[in-house]
Amino acid sequence: MTPRELLVRSPLFAQLSPAELEKLAALFRRRRYRAGEPVFREGDPGTALYVVETGEVKILLGGSEGKEVALSLLGPGEFFGELALLDGEPRSADAVVTVPSELLVLPREDFLRFLREVPAVAINMLAALSRRFRRTDRLVHDAAFSDVRTRVTRLLVELAETRGKPAPGGVMIGPRLTQGDLASMVGATRESINKCLRYYTAQGLLRHERGRLVLLNVERLRAQLV
Repeated sequence: MTPRELLVRSPLFAQLSPAELEKLAALFRRRRYRAGEPVFREGDPGTALYVVETGEVKILLGGSEGKEVALSLLGPGEFFGELALLDGEPRSADAVVTVPSELLVLPREDFLRFLREVPAVAINMLAALSRRFRRTDRLVHDAAFSDVRTRVTRLLVELAETRGKPAPGGVMIGPRLTQGDLASMVGATRESINKCLRYYTAQGLLRHERGRLVLLNVERLRAQLV
């Protein structure tokens, strides 16, 4: 897939004309990362926007005693690092590659120059930022007011909608997610995640297949959130 074809998949750039997409794609540079390699750390200078070409990136917030909260898992076509493009402030979270990945990198100076020429991108960026802030608000709300099972249910439904692929009898969530990954994404312990997954399995809502989770009835899971 070419950089232009990848940018079309991103909500940030999907409304650009073919000529604008070609011009923007030429500004990106490709970088390869090993599994576990940080793209940047909290406090690093914010100098670029990133788009995932292949692989996966986890956005993390660190806490006391080495605890981490995963804000999001990003796959092909998804972007991150956009706040630094707007305000030039240091990074507000860590970004770590979870599997061998290739990212497209857009330097801040090039992006600002392009933004002045194509201001419509700013409107798309504000909409995308709004969606992310709403998701963060929901995470805070769930952490304060929802039990672990509700938080896990919401996460699984969201992953099925954004990262799921058809599988025999259901929807497979990929790539592999450990119980530690799920725990960090909902602010729970591995033991409580294990208990929830065993409950879903017993209810016929979930199965494990080659180390991956397959949701057997997304609608029944979603109904539990009403």
